[in-house]
Amino acid sequence: MATVSQRLALTPRHLTRAGDRLSFIYLERCTVHRDANAITAEDAEGTTHIPSATIGTLLLGPGTRITHQAMSVLGETGAAVAWVGEQGVRYYAGGRALTRSSALAEAQAVQWANLRSRLSVARAMYRLRFPDEDPAGLTRKGLLGCEGSRVKECYRAEAARTGIRWRGRKYTPGDFAAGDAVNQAITAAAQCMYGVAHAVVASLGCSPALGFVHSGHELSFVLDIADLYKTEIGIPLAFDVAAESEEDVASRTRRALRDRINEVSLLDRCVVDIKHLLLQGDTGVSATTDRDVVTLQSDGGEVVAAGRNYGDADVDTGEDGAMLW
Repeated sequence: MATVSQRLALTPRHLTRAGDRLSFIYLERCTVHRDANAITAEDAEGTTHIPSATIGTLLLGPGTRITHQAMSVLGETGAAVAWVGEQGVRYYAGGRALTRSSALAEAQAVQWANLRSRLSVARAMYRLRFPDEDPAGLTRKGLLGCEGSRVKECYRAEAARTGIRWRGRKYTPGDFAAGDAVNQAITAAAQCMYGVAHAVVASLGCSPALGFVHSGHELSFVLDIADLYKTEIGIPLAFDVAAESEEDVASRTRRALRDRINEVSLLDRCVVDIKHLLLQGDTGVSATTDRDVVTLQSDGGEVVAAGRNYGDADVDTGEDGAMLW
């Protein structure tokens, strides 16, 4: 068995880019295990092999069991894993970044820590969602009011387009079946979009908790990103699915959304949008987001090379530049 020092470190080049992955895979009533670098889903009908490095988010529905080895390979390849409840309503996830750089996480923290830049990013998010409006002079309350009006307008427009009677957005936490078919479809689409957004946020090394519109929750930034595509993708698709039939709405919504996400290359778009929002045109930072480099902080904002002892005049390092302890 190789020791830690003998193993080759994974780099971003060894992992499939977030934009090139499948958006999500939903499994239920099966056992998930590992076979080499693939995961396997075994049920009464047989065993299916899924290359782990191609998964953005693995959604584990009711009746699933997953082994330690399967979680190990998913963690190594940066896939997010979500345990979802009945009808995919509840969501829990974790993962590791595909990048080794902290550039985006640091840029996010800088933008978030200043109230003015935090509002600037929130306005930029609104501009991405509704490019026909200029939110430059809007306050926080103004942004929320305009966003609410646009979402209501979207619901009414989609109801008129599909011929569905719209009674308003209704969702009871813990009671998915309480809503009508279209509300169930909207909820199912939203939960899947949260999973996709979480996978991309985690893969880029950003903090899921530091949101610019949402706050106070561990997934605030995930909710921010998922909402960017709500009125363009999630809501229209939910109305389309509900208009076709009221049967098996949740699973049909997941399948339709997965196809739609792949058609429009949404994961790639998420990556581009997140970098645009956090870097704000800072090409110097952008160039470092894929680097696998560790540095040390010094005075005056300066960074110095890691892998050496700055208390010694002479530093003995190994062939790979790492300090010999």
